[in-house]
Amino acid sequence: MSYDGYGYHGSSFEQTYRCYPASFIEKLQIENGDKVIMPPSALDRLASLQIDYPMLFELRTTATERVSHCGVLEFIAEEGVIFMPHWMMENLLLEEGDIVRVKNVSLPKGTYFKLQPHTRDFLDVSNPRVVLENSLRNFSCLTTGDSIMVAYNDKRYYIDIVGTRPSNAISIIETDCEVDFAPPLDYKEPEKPSQSIPESNSSVADQEPPVETEPKFNPFTGSGRRLDEKPSKAQPQPSSSSSSGSEDKTVMPSSSSSSQRTGRRFQGKLVFGSNGNNGTRETQKDTSKDAKQEPPKNEDPKFQPFTGKKYSLKG
Repeated sequence: MSYDGYGYHGSSFEQTYRCYPASFIEKLQIENGDKVIMPPSALDRLASLQIDYPMLFELRTTATERVSHCGVLEFIAEEGVIFMPHWMMENLLLEEGDIVRVKNVSLPKGTYFKLQPHTRDFLDVSNPRVVLENSLRNFSCLTTGDSIMVAYNDKRYYIDIVGTRPSNAISIIETDCEVDFAPPLDYKEPEKPSQSIPESNSSVADQEPPVETEPKFNPFTGSGRRLDEKPSKAQPQPSSSSSSGSEDKTVMPSSSSSSQRTGRRFQGKLVFGSNGNNGTRETQKDTSKDAKQEPPKNEDPKFQPFTGKKYSLKG
């Protein structure tokens, strides 16, 4: 048995009909597959011929010479009329009442076909493979170049048949096929970020003036002194970042310092840096002022017995 590009062989049925969508006879179930409804006379002619089952047909338009393939569901149409799915009429560019030529064919069983969804919405389905398997059970054959319709959750998805093997048209009844998917028609690859830095950005960066850093604040840069006037074990070195370059010195109390000055030191007053001399002078002034302001103490007279005049008892 020899096949041409679409798998035809001799001794065939051929007839022309006017096509109408299935909505004319309220047979909406055929919209979910690739089967047509033919008149009873077609069944009589087919029964007289030695044809292969299941029955498969070629659909060819007389005006545009477009070709597709289908199965048959029932033989209840009016004479001279054929009803087919609306999406199939769109593939063949047919309008209501246009002429289509129907011819029976025998197609090889398919081993491979490639699909390409029109939109990315089909890939968002929870399980596209299961949906596709259930939908293709209503199909008898696939033709390269056709756009089939898959219905799921009250939504229609259109899918192109990109390629089929071993022929341009294959039967998918009781056969195991390898299925491949092409990217959707509206798919766009994400742009890769450029690794090189634009020259304009580098030139702008070069033109920017350097940021001036403010000098850090260094508290307590001088040396310390214990409150009990004992020498400390280790005295820190003065900071080299001072503007005058002179070392800060701690005011050391002299050996002649008064007890009042020492008392002020124990009250929590610390003197750092070169102002320490001023601090000692201020303390001296304070002590002198306190001494002036204190009134002299009036000492009570000591008791001296028998200090009065002497008188004799004799008179």
